[in-house]
Amino acid sequence: MTVIDVASLQKKVLRTLMAGQMLSGFGVGATFSAGAMLAEVISGSAAWSGAASTFSTLGAALWAIPLSRLAVARGRRIALATGAALAVLGALTIVTSAVLNIFAILIVGLIFIGAASAISLQARFSATDLPSNRSTSRDLSLVVWATTIGAVIGPNLIAPGDALGLALGLPHLSGPFLITVFAQLAGATAFWIGLRPDPLLTARSLDPNRTGVRAKGSIKSAIAILRGNPTAAYAVATVALSHMVMVAVMSMTPVHMKDMGFSLVIVGFTISLHVAGMWAFSPIFGWAADKLGKVTVIVIAQVIYLAALAFCAFGSMDRVTISIGLLLLGLGWSAATVAGSSLLSTSITGEEKAHVQGLSDSLMSLSGATGGATAGLVLASVAYPGLAVVALVPVTLILLLTGIRRFGKTPEAAN
Repeated sequence: MTVIDVASLQKKVLRTLMAGQMLSGFGVGATFSAGAMLAEVISGSAAWSGAASTFSTLGAALWAIPLSRLAVARGRRIALATGAALAVLGALTIVTSAVLNIFAILIVGLIFIGAASAISLQARFSATDLPSNRSTSRDLSLVVWATTIGAVIGPNLIAPGDALGLALGLPHLSGPFLITVFAQLAGATAFWIGLRPDPLLTARSLDPNRTGVRAKGSIKSAIAILRGNPTAAYAVATVALSHMVMVAVMSMTPVHMKDMGFSLVIVGFTISLHVAGMWAFSPIFGWAADKLGKVTVIVIAQVIYLAALAFCAFGSMDRVTISIGLLLLGLGWSAATVAGSSLLSTSITGEEKAHVQGLSDSLMSLSGATGGATAGLVLASVAYPGLAVVALVPVTLILLLTGIRRFGKTPEAAN
């Protein structure tokens, strides 16, 4: 019988997940910003500019549960590589939509490219599959952090990618998605080669309580688990609502700045600052979640959101102020996502864990899709400052839920 060195395997899994996230991040970084502008061009209306975030996050929601089931059945390696392949198909479909100037095809491409976000979310949970003495929040945050390089550089590739596309005879704004194709292929290769042995399957083989029969997960059973676990339900709600705030404001910022007359280079730089806030500081929030408590960091995240929305609302006509607001928006998302995801991972155990995580990712993406869809209409109705004010609603809900949790009878309220 082969003895598995879990500590060494965990380090290898982390290195692989970080490499895959880094590579695929080059493609994801430009999707929302380039996609929002491409949607406006093809549709001919700013009201449809939110389609990029809406349908790509909707796609992430649609793919999250099937990919989590695939992970349970075949392991993380196959699930993550499959999701990357779906994203490649989505990027190619988006380029096709630009060539044919057909908005319906763009929607299909955005749904498929949403698989990139789905596997990015699943990857962070993959870091917590193996039983380990290492900190759960720290390992999860390191995988989130690994997206920094690709995701920060990605938006700055909008202009070069557009130039590449134009040189190849492709329509304006379709070129950046060629970069997405190569980035996702590279990420898929890293997952396919590096996740051997598979962390989820290995964890299952090491489980002393396993029966030999794998539980068949379903949305209904996952919801039932959340109903019986207030801590997990709170974590899922926090992550979903925080994601809604981020997607709503971030996805409309490129459109707002473009309408103000800023160049693609300036737009790309602003989004890069935002993405840096999302990923680069995640290890700090992972450390804080372990030292200060996960719920405490969730509250800190909402305070950061309040500051971010204030900058966006009162400085909507100033590039520097908007950039500060977007940076803070990314920091708030990072804190909420790391702390909330870590709280979810530690609040559930056993065979149902991957299924509940899949449902969480799906709800997170659905919330983002709702935020993106609403944001386009809000932007067209009450402009960018009004959008920042409306985004206060989910933040308020999270603070209310936290207050109920803190001062109620919920067990482990201080975690």
